Amino acid sequence: MSWTQRPEGGSRFALWLIRSIALSCGRPVGRVLLYPITLYFLLVRGPERRASRAYLARVLGRPATLMEVARHMHAFASTILDRVFLLSGRFKGFDLQVEGLDMLHEHMAQGRGVLLVGSHHGSFESLRVLSLERPDAVVRVVLDKGQNPAITQLLEALNPEVARTVIDAGQDGTAIVLAIREATEQGALVGMLADRARPGEPARPCRFLGAPAPFPTAPWLIASVLDVPAILCFGLYRGGNRYSLHFELFSERVSIPRKNRAQALEEIQQAYADRLEHYVRLAPYNWFNFYDFWQGGGDAADARSHGGAGPGAAVGDGQR
Repeated sequence: MSWTQRPEGGSRFALWLIRSIALSCGRPVGRVLLYPITLYFLLVRGPERRASRAYLARVLGRPATLMEVARHMHAFASTILDRVFLLSGRFKGFDLQVEGLDMLHEHMAQGRGVLLVGSHHGSFESLRVLSLERPDAVVRVVLDKGQNPAITQLLEALNPEVARTVIDAGQDGTAIVLAIREATEQGALVGMLADRARPGEPARPCRFLGAPAPFPTAPWLIASVLDVPAILCFGLYRGGNRYSLHFELFSERVSIPRKNRAQALEEIQQAYADRLEHYVRLAPYNWFNFYDFWQGGGDAADARSHGGAGPGAAVGDGQR
């Protein structure tokens, strides 16, 4: 089953209640709610439970216990709760360690924008801590608003200013590319997740945790038409109130020449998958793709790489 076919993990009322209690009573009380939420996912959401167990078996190299599956789901629930505080600008009380910040600042100083490439591993919202170091930094995130409407609407209500900076991935490919280009030309940091392909979007198989898995081509096709550096970013949840933020230069400029285009794209995507695997092994319980990530690997993913719609379709014929 595709990740887009899974229902949202909770009603609008339940999410509103968690948000209200968290903001009214504080994070310690909010964290108490994580235990029944974890138990709910563990007992009721069979596909997520099975996906978690299968993933953990890959990354741990042995069968996962039920307690390890519960730990995995609890980590996910923790980052969802913390998203409430991070998007509200409530950074007090978090222990945030940052690596690679000087490198990021150097590229920001060039004034030509930066493409931040992340994944559904850890908390992308934890990168909002950049506002503490650089209040002048403009962070815009490419996000499919329609995929999780209940969560999206509630979290947008926390910070309308942040909501207005979102670049909707539900637009057609040309509109997404133009919006990203305009943002980077204004010196913004544009965040994009590069580990999930939407239905119909081109993908290619990459080696990941010992088996081929389909990775979307669109992020890298978009990156190749932007004259900006691509920097990998991971906000790893370390338990309790601790996060470690990692910024790592991926490329000063992503280049996909017309000659040997397929090979160049394959090498870029594999390099990303390798770095993603590195960080996944550093924090294995931060993997928040609760579906069969390896489905369609190999021949099926390769077949999809030659067609389909999505952001990459708008730039597929314009590579240098």
